[in-house]
Amino acid sequence: MSAIPWPITIETERLVLRSLELSDYQACYDALAGHLPKQHQYDDGQVDLEELDADWFTDACELHRESALKDYCYNWVVFHKEAHQHLGKIDLLTIHRGVFQWANLGYVIHNQFWRQGFGKEAVTAAIKAGFEKLHYHRVEAAINLDNHASIALVESVGMRRECIRRRYWYENDQWVDHLIYVALPSDFGLSEKPPSISVEN
Repeated sequence: MSAIPWPITIETERLVLRSLELSDYQACYDALAGHLPKQHQYDDGQVDLEELDADWFTDACELHRESALKDYCYNWVVFHKEAHQHLGKIDLLTIHRGVFQWANLGYVIHNQFWRQGFGKEAVTAAIKAGFEKLHYHRVEAAINLDNHASIALVESVGMRRECIRRRYWYENDQWVDHLIYVALPSDFGLSEKPPSISVEN
């Protein structure tokens, strides 16, 4: 079990990042219903809402809670402070603890809210929380080689390109190469600390 005190709420100038709650169902449904048509290859575009009922949402809330308690994955939903709109989600998936303290960063902003800086604001806050609250030392993002929007986002927050991992991620029934971008505490002006979480995955 994780020694992390979860849930963790993060506030930025415009946003609140927090754990998913049952009362968020309508806001999440409305955000998904508001998707614009597919903008590029890696955008989901408009989604099928037929199965997104209350039972599905209850299961999602419980999955998020259990994942955090097991130190497997920490999920934040992203809300606009003033408009109370559900803008997307951010997650940090533990790759390994021990001497590594290493996580993978995931992020989605609904496409009707693109080009307003929400992704940059949310990702920056989540990375810092990953270092300061979740005790990771290394946060990386694995990105498809031609996902130019995602590459631009991580570069805008100060993550550094490290390498290409060959056949790293299994998607669309095949193993796919990925670009690896990395953030360390020192990249964000934070001190580097020895491991404080020894959970093994």
